[in-house]
Amino acid sequence: MELGDVPEHLVILGGGYVGLEFGQMFCRFGSMVTIVQRSGQLLPREDADIAEAVTDILREDGIQVVLNATARRVTPTAEGGVALAIDTPGGAQTVTGSHLLVATGRTPNSDRLNLEAAGVATDAHGYIKVNDRLETSAPGVYALGDVKGGPQFTHITYDDYRIVCNNLLKGKEVTITDRLVPYCVFIDPQLGRVGLTEREALAQGRRIRVAKMPMSHVARALEVDEPRGLMKAIVDASTGQILGCAILGIEGGEIMAILQVAMMGGLPYTALRDGVFAHPTLAEALNNLFLNLDDLRDDMLHDSAVDELPVPEGIRDVLNRVTEVLSRGRNSPKT
Repeated sequence: MELGDVPEHLVILGGGYVGLEFGQMFCRFGSMVTIVQRSGQLLPREDADIAEAVTDILREDGIQVVLNATARRVTPTAEGGVALAIDTPGGAQTVTGSHLLVATGRTPNSDRLNLEAAGVATDAHGYIKVNDRLETSAPGVYALGDVKGGPQFTHITYDDYRIVCNNLLKGKEVTITDRLVPYCVFIDPQLGRVGLTEREALAQGRRIRVAKMPMSHVARALEVDEPRGLMKAIVDASTGQILGCAILGIEGGEIMAILQVAMMGGLPYTALRDGVFAHPTLAEALNNLFLNLDDLRDDMLHDSAVDELPVPEGIRDVLNRVTEVLSRGRNSPKT
């Protein structure tokens, strides 16, 4: 990325977090940006409503997003740029630009390490195989960080070190089992995520409740003129435990961390619903987010047998109006 000039038109192949972060960054530098994504949504691991909201934000910023597009070939243009040939549901197309950024994932360079000589096994993609203690197939040899596959985040590498250090130097029995994996997509506004998505929870056969609230109902977001995005939390219908959340909004990663701490401590959602938070902070919006759950009847609970249950006529409008009234009353801008 050692560029001497800002690309006139940056074409990005891949709609994951790296592609989105670089795309918005160069858009704000002044480049035209086109993101080409193979699947039907950006951030394919996210719930569709979150991905759609992210797409809306990027398009509002002026970024062109092309979905359901399969890349076929890249060729140079006479002007010194690139031409990306893609197949779409509407037929073959060509996207031209001055620069191309390939953001379709990374491949480990473990093939340079001669791991076979040490008895260290890798998978078909070259990632080193490890158990839940991060030990490889060679006794006494451990693998930490991106080279072992899985979530490729700096904070996960730090935690890998914590696990190995505790086990080797302190005689403990620490594993990666049930480790929460938080992450933040540093677009603006941020997307903070931890735990299960709605789709994942339903796939596991869980009965869940889903709390959602637009950031336009958050007083602090209105005060700083960034009301885009939404909050979403997944709650176990039986225990009230928070299973996961997605916070797309101003300082979404920081709000996500509050919910993560609640999950780590085993707190039910009611602890945040009834908690007293300083006004006017972003954390205060958690009160209103979880107030939505109290108005949902048992026949509106999500079940793994269906992807989406119908909401009785008028109920959603009532919930939105109640939330708006509560938000204006509880979170009225500070004067």
